Amino acid sequence: MATEKKIGRRKLKTRWLRDERGLSTVEYIIILVLIAVAGIGLWRAFGDTVSEKIGNATSEVGGL
Repeated sequence: MATEKKIGRRKLKTRWLRDERGLSTVEYIIILVLIAVAGIGLWRAFGDTVSEKIGNATSEVGGL
Protein backbone atom coordinates (compact mmCIF):
# COMPACT_ATOMS: atom_id res chain seq x y z
CA MET A 1 0.00 0.00 0.00
CA ALA A 2 2.78 2.45 0.90
CA THR A 3 4.67 1.75 -2.31
CA GLU A 4 1.51 2.39 -4.34
CA LYS A 5 1.20 5.82 -2.73
CA LYS A 6 4.86 6.54 -3.50
CA ILE A 7 4.41 5.54 -7.13
CA GLY A 8 1.22 7.62 -7.39
CA ARG A 9 2.92 10.64 -5.89
CA ARG A 10 5.93 10.21 -8.17
CA LYS A 11 3.71 10.06 -11.25
CA LEU A 12 1.79 13.10 -10.09
CA LYS A 13 5.03 15.00 -9.45
CA THR A 14 6.52 14.17 -12.85
CA ARG A 15 3.24 15.02 -14.56
CA TRP A 16 3.18 18.36 -12.72
CA LEU A 17 6.79 19.13 -13.69
CA ARG A 18 6.07 18.41 -17.36
CA ASP A 19 2.92 20.52 -17.45
CA GLU A 20 3.61 23.57 -19.64
CA ARG A 21 0.12 25.03 -20.00
CA GLY A 22 0.75 28.27 -18.08
CA LEU A 23 4.27 28.96 -19.28
CA SER A 24 3.38 31.14 -22.23
CA THR A 25 1.25 33.41 -20.04
CA VAL A 26 4.10 33.84 -17.56
CA GLU A 27 6.54 34.56 -20.37
CA TYR A 28 4.25 37.21 -21.82
CA ILE A 29 3.86 38.84 -18.41
CA ILE A 30 7.65 38.96 -17.93
CA ILE A 31 8.13 40.50 -21.39
CA LEU A 32 5.38 43.04 -20.68
CA VAL A 33 7.00 44.05 -17.38
CA LEU A 34 10.42 44.44 -19.04
CA ILE A 35 8.92 46.60 -21.80
CA ALA A 36 7.11 48.72 -19.21
CA VAL A 37 10.28 49.26 -17.17
CA ALA A 38 12.25 50.21 -20.29
CA GLY A 39 9.45 52.56 -21.38
CA ILE A 40 9.32 54.28 -18.00
CA GLY A 41 13.12 54.75 -18.05
CA LEU A 42 13.04 56.22 -21.55
CA TRP A 43 10.10 58.46 -20.67
CA ARG A 44 11.95 59.85 -17.64
CA ALA A 45 15.14 60.46 -19.63
CA PHE A 46 13.21 62.12 -22.45
CA GLY A 47 11.22 64.22 -19.98
CA ASP A 48 14.36 65.39 -18.21
CA THR A 49 15.94 66.39 -21.53
CA VAL A 50 12.84 68.29 -22.63
CA SER A 51 12.62 70.10 -19.27
CA GLU A 52 16.26 71.10 -19.53
CA LYS A 53 15.84 72.41 -23.09
CA ILE A 54 12.74 74.41 -22.15
CA GLY A 55 14.53 75.84 -19.12
CA ASN A 56 17.46 76.91 -21.27
CA ALA A 57 15.16 78.45 -23.88
CA THR A 58 13.24 80.33 -21.20
CA SER A 59 16.40 81.82 -19.72
CA GLU A 60 17.62 82.82 -23.20
CA VAL A 61 14.33 84.54 -24.02
CA GLY A 62 14.30 86.20 -20.60
CA GLY A 63 17.78 87.59 -21.25
CA LEU A 64 16.63 89.44 -24.38
